[in-house]
Parts: sequence; C-alpha cells; structure tokens
Amino acid sequence: MAEATRTSSVNFFLDGNFAPIPEERDASNMTVTGKIPDDLSGHFLRIGPNPVHIFSEEAYHTFDGDGMIHAIEFSHGSASYRNRFVQTEGFKLEQARGDWVYKGMKSMMDPTPSRIPEGAPSSKNLANTAFAYHNKTLYALHEPSQPTIVSLPGLETLGTTDFKGKLTHPFTAHPKVDQQTGEMMVFGYSFAPPFVSYSVINSDGELVHTTPVTIPKPVFMHDFAVTGKYSLFLDFPITLDIERAMAGGPAIDFDEAHGARIGVMPRYGTDADVRWFDVKAGVVVHTANAWDEGDEVVLQASRSKTADIIGAGTNAGDALPDTQGQLYEWRINLVSGEVSERGLSELHCDFTRVNDTFACHKTRFVYGGVFNPTRPFTFDGVMKHDSELDSDETYYYGPNRHGGEAVFAPRVGATEEDAGYLITFVHDEATDQSECVIIDAQNVSAGPVATIVMPFRVPYGFHAGWVPAA
Repeated sequence: MAEATRTSSVNFFLDGNFAPIPEERDASNMTVTGKIPDDLSGHFLRIGPNPVHIFSEEAYHTFDGDGMIHAIEFSHGSASYRNRFVQTEGFKLEQARGDWVYKGMKSMMDPTPSRIPEGAPSSKNLANTAFAYHNKTLYALHEPSQPTIVSLPGLETLGTTDFKGKLTHPFTAHPKVDQQTGEMMVFGYSFAPPFVSYSVINSDGELVHTTPVTIPKPVFMHDFAVTGKYSLFLDFPITLDIERAMAGGPAIDFDEAHGARIGVMPRYGTDADVRWFDVKAGVVVHTANAWDEGDEVVLQASRSKTADIIGAGTNAGDALPDTQGQLYEWRINLVSGEVSERGLSELHCDFTRVNDTFACHKTRFVYGGVFNPTRPFTFDGVMKHDSELDSDETYYYGPNRHGGEAVFAPRVGATEEDAGYLITFVHDEATDQSECVIIDAQNVSAGPVATIVMPFRVPYGFHAGWVPAA
C-alpha cells in the first residue's frame, strides 16, 4: 500500500523501498495466500537501517540508519506482526533534540561543529545490522558497538551489555553460536591496535576467553567463521585508512596489494596459535559456514572479486559483476599446509545462510539471496545450493519484486538438515506492496507455500534471524 507522505530522494538509500518509515505498528489477522504451516513456530526477525534524523541526505549511507526490527510471530498456523526502533542511547539523544546529533560515516571529515553532548558516546550505536540469539537472549548488533539486548515478543530495548565488564572490544554483527556446545564465538575489529580481538562466551552467557589476533593493518572484517575446533579470521583486502580519508579518499576501500589470507586458531587459542594461509585475493563480506573434515578445515562463503563499500549505490552499475559475490569454498589442510579453493555456483548471491542448528559443523545446504544483475543491494530471488550434488535450486520473486535475506526456520521436531522453511520479506515495486513469503526449503523452486500480505510497507533491510518458540 502506498504511503502518501513518501517522497523521492536523490540518494539511492533513501529512495523507493529503501526509504525509511516513521511508524511503529502492530498487526494480526493479516491476509494470507496459501496456508501458514502448522509446524512453523517462533519469531522471524528482520533488522535494518531506518534513519530518523539525517545530517546530510546527499552523504547518507545505508550503514548510518537507526536500527528498526520487523518481526512476525508464528504459532499454530497464524501470524502477528510488529515493528520497533531499537532504542539506543544515540537514537534517544536525537529524538530528544528533534534533529541530528551524529553525522554519519561519509561525513566524518565535514567541518560542521559536533553536536554530541558532553559525556555522550563519541559514535552512535546503531544496532541496525544483524541478530544473535544465545542463552535465551536476543541481541541486536552493530559491529563497532556493544550488543543491545532486545526482548521477545515485545521488541523492547533493554540496553547494551559488556558481559560484566569483560567485553573490551567491538562486537561483530556476525557471532557464531555452536548449538552442540552452547558457546558463542565473537570478534571485533578496530582502526587502532589490536586491530582484531576475539572472545568466547560460554553456554551460560559468561565471557570466558579473550585474545588479540595480530594483523599488519586494520581491515573491514565484517564476518568470520567457526568450526567445531577452530575459529577462522579473514584478513582480506578491504582496508581501513584514516589518512586516506583525510586526503579525500574513502576510509574503507578495496586494496588488492594487501593480499588475502585466512587465519586458523583453536577455539580457545591465543594470538601465538594462529596459523595464516594465503589465498587468492578477493572479498568476503559474509560467510555461510565452516567445519572440520579429517585433516581439513572447510569454509564456504560468498566471494566477490572486489568491493565498493563506500560508493555502493552511488554509481550506475557499480561494477556489479565484480562486486557481487558467488558461492565459494576453501579447504585448508592443517597437516600439509595446502589450500584448495573453488567456485561452487555461477549464481551471484550473498546473505548466505545455513540451518543454524548445524552451524560450525558440516552442512550440505547453503541458502542465499540471488542478486539483481543491474542494481546494487537488490535481491531478485532465493537459492539453495546442494554441496553433495553440486547443484543449485532457485525461486525468483517475479518482475519488479525484490526481497532480502531468507532465514532458515526448522520445522518443529525436525532432524533433517533441510526440513524447514525459508522466510523473507518481498516488496512489489509496481504496486508498492510488501509481503512475507514462506518457502518449503525441500522444494524451493515451487515457490511460497504461504504469502502474508503485509498491511504496512516493510523497507529493504539487512539481516534476518529466527528464534524458535520456547
């Protein structure tokens, strides 16, 4: 349904269905095509940037937006919806002022005087990127910041945590939870040494291990991977450089000369235990999964040839064939030291996911969003890659219809890896209508078993999560 108050913008990230919405709403008894499965029980969550007060519309980057959660609770074949802002300290400061306080990542060098009050955080925790669910606690995440605890089902913001003072480094937007052990592995990267730090949080939610991980210079390490035995760090060539920014260039940029390597460290290892393995230069923003297999560590991820983090969405085409990832695999032999790597799929995809029940252990299937070939940050469909058959199965949403990250929701009581559903929001740009689609993961090409017609527009966003019913 169209929004009469929405106007077009010259900024790609503020236009069309990327445009923010101002309202927090609730809905039930929504129109459904098909039938919501009775064995789907839990919360589908999607977070993303939804800016309220913007310093510069021209300079705004999608990474700058205030976090907003869109949630659908499934129970006994029915669904209810709510959306809420994540009420971070920076968000509340700007709400109280009624205007911007924090400028944004592309305006760091702007000479306009700061509005940050004395005693307030120097940077804004946006809590807009992804989720982690661990020890019955839901975290909204923003990688330069501490995790923000959010309640279910109401989505109330309960505040940040530093794990009783033990978290001393930024907290990745992509921690890994090993459901077999109950542990959550996290890391954080920084412009200042140590450029990478790593921690383990045990099954009781206690941070019990921290170590630095030495790399030669700061890089944009958005994601990492974990196996049953090891944690894998991606020292890949998207470098962070304040001097480059001060000279008028981007603070974050692709630098092929930096090279690419993967660091392998035992789960409770230290900096001295990390073994580094050189790989072909490229870019990994999101991993899918990793596992131990004999003498080898196996990593699967979406890999692209290059990246344009700052400029994405600002130039026609954005060199999409080179910046859009494809599913890729590395096998690192820890005995011989040899690394083999290969492409797994010709499809251009990202937001790669697995059944989280099997995360950190061997998986056969990877799910991902299939990119639109001509427009950045746009997904035209969903894919399922079968590593055993070396094949892909796809479902495309249709003309003028685009989606986001599809999260895997296991069927209640399921034991098979792909026994469950892929859930995502889809927006029809021709009719300005948002939907939530539910696809049987064992029959992706058949399309949705149920489509929920959303009574409100759901803007495109970042990552999704699934929290099963207790």
